[in-house]
Amino acid sequence: MRIGIIGATGNVGTAVLRRIKQAAAERPDGVELVGISRRLPDQSQEPYDGVTWHSVDVASDAARERLAEALAGCDAVVHLAWVLQPNHDEDFMRRVNVDGTANALAAAADAGVRQFVCASSLGAYSPGPKDTRVDEGWPARGIASSHYSRFKGEQEALLDGFERRHPDIKVARMRTALIFQSDAGTEIGRYFLGRAIPKFFLDKVRTPLLPFPREFVFQAVHAEDAGDAYWRVLDQGASGAFNIAADPVITPQLLGGFFGAKRVLHTPVPLVRAAVGAAWSLRLLASDPGWVDMGRTVPVMDTSRAREVLGWEPKKTSVEALQEVLEGLSSGNGVAGSPPLHYRGRPES
Repeated sequence: MRIGIIGATGNVGTAVLRRIKQAAAERPDGVELVGISRRLPDQSQEPYDGVTWHSVDVASDAARERLAEALAGCDAVVHLAWVLQPNHDEDFMRRVNVDGTANALAAAADAGVRQFVCASSLGAYSPGPKDTRVDEGWPARGIASSHYSRFKGEQEALLDGFERRHPDIKVARMRTALIFQSDAGTEIGRYFLGRAIPKFFLDKVRTPLLPFPREFVFQAVHAEDAGDAYWRVLDQGASGAFNIAADPVITPQLLGGFFGAKRVLHTPVPLVRAAVGAAWSLRLLASDPGWVDMGRTVPVMDTSRAREVLGWEPKKTSVEALQEVLEGLSSGNGVAGSPPLHYRGRPES
């Protein structure tokens, strides 16, 4: 089995590599891995060793041809390439995220790949309920005021068109919740918080009162469990959409208990959005206000299909995943050898 992974050095790509290599060790026929990324990793470091690597910018004019060459002979491709920064430059992000997906799809067809597994997201869903769970049939066209969500919706539309044109190629869409692990601490801190916000104390925060919007109900999953879901889709040759999230759903009350708060103070969403927007405009915060809109409106996902079809069951709870990433943020954790996940170490306090 030969698998190509586009965007193989980030948070999810590293987890997918680890899981596939673990599975390959248990298969008599093994698995051959092709890694594709813009910046190549240190190939002497795990899990990037033993992989055939290609450097390709998915947004370049030559991307389709170069990706097709790299994917030659692959049975399946996992498309993970996606950028979150610089989010002040939407044109650049569209070229990588939307046009890059179009290039990857075209290259997969050119290379004769039989399965295309795409990293979609909870953020691809259109606004939905918080008090009940939605399955994979819920509309997935994103939220207009969030470029991340809007681009994920456009990516889903590309997958729709590809399926119509290539009914012989299996297409799987991994609609994952927020993916956390300790090793992603440096990357998540850089992409979501930025340099101006201190992080060394985040795993130790305890407060009697937590200001938080009651509308912010979200889901999370540990990267190892997300990687396992990807492997099950590949191993089983599965297709269709899969919601991937761990329990419990993270509510303001649960978050308050997590931080030792005796009371959660409802904070109006418009106030939070204005504060985030101001901090983002001043480049004090890396997250743009579109993330506030997603927190308010994305639905809660039902993960029954992944459990029933794939036999997937997360080993870590959403709370454990959250605790890990806070520890990783505080310690500046990363992965040696990975350009996006490289270790920076604990900042001076």
